[in-house]
Amino acid sequence: MPFLTKSREQAPVVPGAPRKTGQGLRNMELGLLVFAFIINFSALLLVQLGVRGTFDFNVVTLSAIIGALTLGVNIVLRFRAPGADPFILPIAAVLNGLGIAMIYRIDLSNPALEGVFWTPSTQQIVLTMLAVGVAIAVLIALKNHRVLQRYTYVFMAIAIVLLLLPLIPGLGRTDVAARVWISIAGFSFQPGEIAKIALAIFFAGYLVTARDSLSVVGKKFLWMRFPRVRDLGPILVVWAVCMGVLVFQRDLGTSLLYFGLFLVMVFVSTGRLSWVLIGLGLFIGGALIAANTLGYVEFRVHAWLDPFDDEMYEADGGSYQLVTGLFGLGAGGLIGKGLGSGSPGTTPLASSDFIIAAIGEELGMAGIFVVLLLFVIFVARGFRIGQQGVDDFGRLLATGLAFTIAVQVFVVAGGVMRVIPLTGLTMPFMAAGGSSLLANWIIVAILLRLSDTVRNVPTEAIDE
Repeated sequence: MPFLTKSREQAPVVPGAPRKTGQGLRNMELGLLVFAFIINFSALLLVQLGVRGTFDFNVVTLSAIIGALTLGVNIVLRFRAPGADPFILPIAAVLNGLGIAMIYRIDLSNPALEGVFWTPSTQQIVLTMLAVGVAIAVLIALKNHRVLQRYTYVFMAIAIVLLLLPLIPGLGRTDVAARVWISIAGFSFQPGEIAKIALAIFFAGYLVTARDSLSVVGKKFLWMRFPRVRDLGPILVVWAVCMGVLVFQRDLGTSLLYFGLFLVMVFVSTGRLSWVLIGLGLFIGGALIAANTLGYVEFRVHAWLDPFDDEMYEADGGSYQLVTGLFGLGAGGLIGKGLGSGSPGTTPLASSDFIIAAIGEELGMAGIFVVLLLFVIFVARGFRIGQQGVDDFGRLLATGLAFTIAVQVFVVAGGVMRVIPLTGLTMPFMAAGGSSLLANWIIVAILLRLSDTVRNVPTEAIDE
């Protein structure tokens, strides 16, 4: 039986423990937001004290605007989505704030940025303001998530266009061998970050209509029922798209994200293990072919397997970044050197690809565990929203969006810690860059909308 057709079990009613009202949820959220602001502002002040030995309240003042905008989200939720999950927004706020503090720390270690106002940290603050503003706009405009289902194939077209934009001559830009950026009027943007949201909406809408043919029809072999050859079309198309992204855009991380997103949503929709086995077989086969035929993939794998090789260490785009990141993690130890006391700027692109290494150096393994635990809670809340969804489309969409955050965190942290080869993905909410920030705050807005729907629809409607 498909997972999405299973009715939810009624939670036992505990006497004397009434269900928290929307106002109570928002007050809880407000308290958590205040706690998040204290953490973020304290991190900025500790960075300044550790590096300069004095306080400069200019950056703190700019960060306060972010706090005000986040409080604005809380106010909007009180009127537009009072039953929304109270933990998602504070977690996103504290992760975003810690990322800004660490980027600011790396800026202070760069002598070339001394006395410069428009630094990566101030840019990140401005981009965060924009991203939170867009999240507020999504919450106001999106009154019901079911509206998105009407435009299933429109979002498919949008995703395809966004994926093709970096390949257009004169528009696309190659950055670190990967062609995933577009440049317009001096501004750079990574359309693949928005494409993942469009693909999640398309997959959810498509799988709702095609679920029966994907889950019921097929031949049984051993203990599993495998789909018909003609029903394999969707997964083969997605596999081909991911391989195309890998070949033409030279982006291993994005192709892994797209394929994993579809595979997980198919499994949640159908409940059939055969889809997982087929998907894993296709992915492993494609990865092996890419590792043996595509030079840049082979190069990444070699850097992962033998990063301390002298030739690989000194090669252009080799393992120097990975090794310095590992040394930074080792120097941090259990509790870190303290904010402002390490040397995170030694690692190239420490504020973007390797920000988790910078956190590990200054906050230690304990700090990394706290950050990862926050992501775990965020993803768990997203999966919970999907499990309790009022309709199949909402369940699939919440699960897919939460999974995108989970896979990005795993791929980025795993690459920095040498668990898997390095990819082109960025740490959600924390890494420098506006594309990822914008996409992740849109995900926050959609999850908040979905959670409000879950809470306000009667149980009878849920179990229909």
